Amino acid sequence: MTHTEPALLDATVIANGMRLHITESGQGDVVLLLHGFPEFWYSWRHQISALAAFGFRAVAPDLRGYNTSDRPKGVANYRTNVLVQDVVALVKQLDCGPIYLVGHDWGGLLAWRVAAQHPELVRKLVVLNAAHPLAYRRELRRNPMQWLWSYYVLLFQIPWLPENLLRARNFSALDRAWRQQPVHPNAFSNQDIEEYKKALRAGGLRGPLNYYRAAFRYSEDLFGLPQRISMPTMVIWGEHDSFMSVSVNEDLAQWVPDLVVNTIPDASHWVQNDVPERVNTLLIDFFRSAEDGRLKVKPA
Repeated sequence: MTHTEPALLDATVIANGMRLHITESGQGDVVLLLHGFPEFWYSWRHQISALAAFGFRAVAPDLRGYNTSDRPKGVANYRTNVLVQDVVALVKQLDCGPIYLVGHDWGGLLAWRVAAQHPELVRKLVVLNAAHPLAYRRELRRNPMQWLWSYYVLLFQIPWLPENLLRARNFSALDRAWRQQPVHPNAFSNQDIEEYKKALRAGGLRGPLNYYRAAFRYSEDLFGLPQRISMPTMVIWGEHDSFMSVSVNEDLAQWVPDLVVNTIPDASHWVQNDVPERVNTLLIDFFRSAEDGRLKVKPA
């Protein structure tokens, strides 16, 4: 018998007044996958098919400002609480009940905030290389190096200049990041990088950069109450993250009492690209298992 991989389906949904493009595959309980900067749904290409093959409905949207989703003007349209409402409205539009929520990078920050503000919508939470907001603030206070690693957040506050720098010479700065930062040299193929560039040409850089600008201007959206995460949660962390120390995951139990942390020594910030099969196994096992509420930290 020939194995047929579940088909990828594209659609456009209206959520919180925004037209959001989604790519999905499979049937069953919904796993909602939120991408980071400067990516789009394609960052989950390895996970979508694997989740669908194991009986889940994997849904990966292009967040507002990215690729072919709506990209409203104005920094205030990208404040974190507005982005959270996009996710909430998308879950309700999918009419699927509580979901398994997964986020990487900026998608991980949104996942933390959705889970804290709307726990009734989230069955289990998984965050990849994105610090819990209060843990990140703590890290800035106790580790001066974190300010250096976060230099780009300050750079991105400047109008126009970051867009021009990142767009220059066919996105050469981003090209270098995708080729040099991963631990595994083939984490991003030439075709993968061209897909990312194509999406950035379609959606531009203003919206994605406005995520950082809005977070800086409306920091209460990230750091305000509530911050407690009540559902079973897993953090997947590539230790070779160029932007944040693994120590940001210490002492999370005060905010996330039902937690498992999986650190992956041979992975970078781009963890689901560095070790996709390992990430897939962690996701599927976690969604299929019952959590016991104890804090566990282990290498994957």
